[in-house]
Amino acid sequence: MFSLLLLVLLPLMPLQAQVMIPAPPQLAATAWILIDAHSGKVIVEHNADQRLPPASLTKMMTSYLLEYEIKRGNVQLDDMVRVSERAWRMPGSRMFIQEGTFVSIEDLLKGVVIQSGNDASVAVAEHLAGSEAAFADLMNQHARAMGLRNTQFRNSTGLPDDGHYTSARDMAILSRVKIMDYPEHYALYSQREFTFNNITQSNRNRLLWRDSSVDGLKTGHTTEAGYCLAASAVRNDMRLISVVMGARSEEGRAQESQKLLTYGFRYFETPRLYEQFQVLNTPRVWKGVRDTVQVGLTEDLYATIPRGQQQNLRAEIQLNPVIKAPLRAGEQLGELKIRLGDETVASQPLVALENLAEAGFFKRLWHGLMLFVTGLFR
Repeated sequence: MFSLLLLVLLPLMPLQAQVMIPAPPQLAATAWILIDAHSGKVIVEHNADQRLPPASLTKMMTSYLLEYEIKRGNVQLDDMVRVSERAWRMPGSRMFIQEGTFVSIEDLLKGVVIQSGNDASVAVAEHLAGSEAAFADLMNQHARAMGLRNTQFRNSTGLPDDGHYTSARDMAILSRVKIMDYPEHYALYSQREFTFNNITQSNRNRLLWRDSSVDGLKTGHTTEAGYCLAASAVRNDMRLISVVMGARSEEGRAQESQKLLTYGFRYFETPRLYEQFQVLNTPRVWKGVRDTVQVGLTEDLYATIPRGQQQNLRAEIQLNPVIKAPLRAGEQLGELKIRLGDETVASQPLVALENLAEAGFFKRLWHGLMLFVTGLFR
């Protein structure tokens, strides 16, 4: 149970006329989705949970696992990886590494991200897990941990394989994790070309040349998958992620992705409403060394809303009716909801922002009697 505080923590103005937003674009593709990176709000979707072959979008998970291991100190960018015959012989898009040579982790990461190298992907897989099959098992473990419900990997490259599939929603979730959790590596996804072994190859994401706000992420193509593109762009601190799967051509996937991004930026905005650890309330605490505790959020709170509607937002704080010490920082004590009219557009748990120790015996006894008398005892 919660006690509801109708606190207007955001300016509450007279409601404006309803904002007119056109229907989202219909694309020449099999499936697509558009989400906001900060709020996670889905703005547009179509067949977003349909299981489809991902082609080289697979390499977003391959590079994610490498970034994951780098961040944890298990591998270093300057570590040298010996290229196996299997990696060297991989068909399709290649980085052109040579069997028996040693290539740095940094160059392999660029080869996976920028050049979409199947040879680089297998070299990474074998280095991190011993074999590509073991690496695919690791990919699936991470997919489950992220909540990717319609994804199963059989290899590190995205080459056609029975039972190798994903969905537009899952690729958007993975894209968001990469952007938000590994910003130190994300700049690679906007790099237009990379030269290795005296061979220069261009990034296949055409939007990097057409739209200065686009800074990633990954293309994919096989006959089975069609043309795919996971793209991200940022304008005025609003970052959107689009995923288009099963487009008809390389040009088509770029144009259809651009339609989604343009629609999202034109008709929506994502303001940051509250900051991490901002004190939002100081509710009464029973049986504590102090009688109040500071409560707030563990992360910034964003809301994706129709453009021009921020002044019509209102905030509701719902707190537990009885809060008793001892309390630990991070302990949930309620919930903050942001409403636009009758719709809840964002919510987050409200937590204690500080530790609060239990009071002495006599204060605890007195507060217990007060709670009993007021009917709040439990």
